[in-house]
Amino acid sequence: MQFTKNTSSDKSNLVSLIVKIGLILAVLVTIVFFINKIDFPAPKKEIDKIIPNENFKIVK
Repeated sequence: MQFTKNTSSDKSNLVSLIVKIGLILAVLVTIVFFINKIDFPAPKKEIDKIIPNENFKIVK
């Protein structure tokens, strides 16, 4: 019978997974924060288009 040495433990895999998820979340929060800081200009002209009633079809 041959024995194999298990060099990785389940706890270290869990910790590394939690660290990776934490880093990904931190990067996403930072990106959202910086996008929120950008001041996009609001449109100055109001869009007003009158649609005539002839273009509508009554569906029953």
